Amino acid sequence: MKNKLLFISLITLLSLNLFAQQNTQDKKMAWWREARFGMFIHWGPYAVWGGDYHGYLSRMGGPAWMMNRCKIPVQEYQEMTKTFNPVKYNPETWVRLAKEAGMKYMIITAKHHDGFAMFKSKASKYNIVDFTPYNKDILDELAKACRKYGMKLGFYYSQAQDWNNPGGATHRRPMQQGWPNPNSEAIDAYTLAHNGSWDPIQQTRTIEEYTDSVAIPQIKELLENYGDVAVIWWDTPSGPASCAKKINEVIKKYPQVITNDRLIRNEKHITGDYKTPEQMIPTEKQLDGTDWETCMTLNNSWGYQCRGIVWKSPQTVIVNLIDIVSKGGNLLLNIGPDPEGVIPEGNVKRLKIIGKWMKKYGNSIYGTERCKVKKPDFGYCTQRIIGNKTHIYLHVINWPEDRQLLFRLYQNTSSVRLLHNGQKLNFKNTHDGIYINTPRKAPDKIASVIELTFDSVLPRYPIKSMNDNNYDIIDGNN
Repeated sequence: MKNKLLFISLITLLSLNLFAQQNTQDKKMAWWREARFGMFIHWGPYAVWGGDYHGYLSRMGGPAWMMNRCKIPVQEYQEMTKTFNPVKYNPETWVRLAKEAGMKYMIITAKHHDGFAMFKSKASKYNIVDFTPYNKDILDELAKACRKYGMKLGFYYSQAQDWNNPGGATHRRPMQQGWPNPNSEAIDAYTLAHNGSWDPIQQTRTIEEYTDSVAIPQIKELLENYGDVAVIWWDTPSGPASCAKKINEVIKKYPQVITNDRLIRNEKHITGDYKTPEQMIPTEKQLDGTDWETCMTLNNSWGYQCRGIVWKSPQTVIVNLIDIVSKGGNLLLNIGPDPEGVIPEGNVKRLKIIGKWMKKYGNSIYGTERCKVKKPDFGYCTQRIIGNKTHIYLHVINWPEDRQLLFRLYQNTSSVRLLHNGQKLNFKNTHDGIYINTPRKAPDKIASVIELTFDSVLPRYPIKSMNDNNYDIIDGNN
């Protein structure tokens, strides 16, 4: 009997502990789950070339990966960096554009794989203040603008891969096919023999020395010098686990900071707070109930590209956003400012159209969650629980020609209305589901939203903490 009571006590304590941990995690993630839509900014000296290196347009990974794909020598890349002078950079313009688009947070590349820090750093002179004629801290200016306009700010930081600071991981990728370099075979052979490095300068330190002297000091600078940092966004989890564990010990001292799953692979206790499928939307079968965020480009490139641009339409982005949120995820939509610091008009035009839709229908996106019902044929649905009521939002992509919409949920709704203007719609609760009489014409050309209210709390999908059973959708081109 004593053993049985002891066992029950241990199980109870364990359950209470797990509940407390989940409750803490829920509070930490609350603003992020409410936001649902953020801006990703890939920006750095690679914008100077705009993906065009001696007349050759980088395809794999775009401009941000050009140094690696074309195996550009460190000295040559640094000489180009010295011309990076974004004199037209106006962070308030950027933040206002993000808000107008309906975005709630911004993630900017504080240091991408090229190793260039977009902030003042004591750990490496290869930074925007010490290495360029601009001589100002990009992140400091952006952080001030975000605080002014109430925008959450996070930093992308390439913690292991670094092609300029010696010792950084260089990733074993062959030279891009078609690049007209007569020494291609020799360069590829060299990279294979030197763990991915193509320049001897890259090999003058170990990755452990790089982690201690550059990565960890810069991570501390980011966490301590720019106010309330909301997110640290890791990328390409290469390098030894020992280095990732050191970095993780630093980030644990800032429990309010949300991190993604790209610090290290296959380490049970270093999982991050959310998963990051790239350039794709997971299927229902791939979802495991944890927080996730799709990062996706607005065009066909991470970073500014001067030619060969293929844009996504506003309709595509809006439907992608709806699809993602209906599955419980966030959308982090990427833009690439030009070398002077201007966001190209192609981005601005599309973001403003998206913003107009969000202004009308944002309540069906912000703070909503997956709806426990089979995906409807007419589009998607999200839900929000407020007190003892549940609000379900039907995102109607295919407007019914017969003016009758069937939503196959076997619960009785108390009211149905168009979200954008509050117009009440006639409906009927039946054993087949809820029949809704719709106007003849769709209110919106892209996606119209109908709100259903239920006088009860409907079943919901629980959100669990990260675990090892994750779908690892990382293509390394970010």
